[in-house]
Amino acid sequence: MKHFLKLLFLLYFSICSKTYAQQYSWKKLNTEPYKGKQDDIFFIDENTGWYVNGFGKIYNTENGGSTWNIQLEKKGTFFRCISFMDNLTGFAGTVGTDYFPNVTDSIPLYKTIDGGKNWAPVYYKGKYVKGLCAIDIVKEEFINHGEIGYKHHIYAVGRVGSPANFMVSHDDGNSFKSIDMSKYCSALYDIKMFNKREGFASASTGEDIDQSYACILHTTDGGETWEKVYESKRPFEISWKLFFPTRKTGYATIQSYNPDTTVVEQHYIKTENGGKKWKEYVLCNDYNARSFGVGFIDEKIGFIGTMNSGYQTTNGGKSWTKTDLGKACNKIRISKKSNGEVFGYAIGVNIFKLTQKS
Repeated sequence: MKHFLKLLFLLYFSICSKTYAQQYSWKKLNTEPYKGKQDDIFFIDENTGWYVNGFGKIYNTENGGSTWNIQLEKKGTFFRCISFMDNLTGFAGTVGTDYFPNVTDSIPLYKTIDGGKNWAPVYYKGKYVKGLCAIDIVKEEFINHGEIGYKHHIYAVGRVGSPANFMVSHDDGNSFKSIDMSKYCSALYDIKMFNKREGFASASTGEDIDQSYACILHTTDGGETWEKVYESKRPFEISWKLFFPTRKTGYATIQSYNPDTTVVEQHYIKTENGGKKWKEYVLCNDYNARSFGVGFIDEKIGFIGTMNSGYQTTNGGKSWTKTDLGKACNKIRISKKSNGEVFGYAIGVNIFKLTQKS
């Protein structure tokens, strides 16, 4: 009887998971054509957002991606990442020079205070930052003269191909400092901070890809010091993007550049104890399916973008099926409205919007 009830429960859970997953689908949006991978997209709410690309362009929408307006075109700039504190104040990071051709802009970070209409270089103290790959912003609540106030902490990491640097501001982006990360890793690709002190960064150990291993770093002092909590055992690997649907459960993609085409397993890693330990899993067996972005609706239902397709799971990664996220889906951002409804956007060669069926 107990065995029967267990099977019945598993069947019910499986049906519910599939039904829940079928409530969501990805819709390709109409955007300006771009040859190659576009790297980041950010929405301050379900309607207002921005995306960037390697042509030095920043786009804005006020209607959930139905139409886009170009706000900036800066030739010689390769915009790599973008994030906003509110609908006026935001930051855009660049990959810097000496990595992609025809890139001449050596300024790592720009700031806007008018919703993206104008952008100005961010000045910082510390070692020169060659480039950035990701930005994360923490909104801190505090009591200000008997009323609730907010302070923003901005964190940025980079870059692909090295060197490894970290930028941080604890005063709403009015001042920044940089921290040399070379003693911890060779390059940084993504960052997720839970509060102003604790967070994780995805990284790689070696500047030469044939001697590189994917790794995850953990900080409990706002990025002043870091501890390695995961390192892969295979060379030719880097850890690309992070996503925590809950404080305890997190996922990160692993990119493999192994030239041996008989090595077909593509991996990702998962933590279920808040990042203390990470376990490797197989996403698929496809040499060409190099992993990029990752995003989850909850602990069970999520997505990973790869070079040639997207993948979806409804059971926390126990199994994956293909879903259309376009090619090289690099960043997946999933959030909730004030009423709890989910909304999300994904960017790669194209831009997709997560839609919820009625």
